[in-house]
Amino acid sequence: MTQPQPSVTPKLEEPKFGFNEYAERLNSRAAMIGFVLIVVIEYVTDQGILSWLGLR
Repeated sequence: MTQPQPSVTPKLEEPKFGFNEYAERLNSRAAMIGFVLIVVIEYVTDQGILSWLGLR
């Protein structure tokens, strides 16, 4: 006779380092914020980001 399946799946704590869903989500959000900031800087200063940083 087989044992019944548990009715609740235990939620295991995910590690907060390495390549996991939490780290990838955090990285993608930081990239989106950085992209928006670069666009805002270029719009406000009327220069490209490289010119604004003095690299060009």
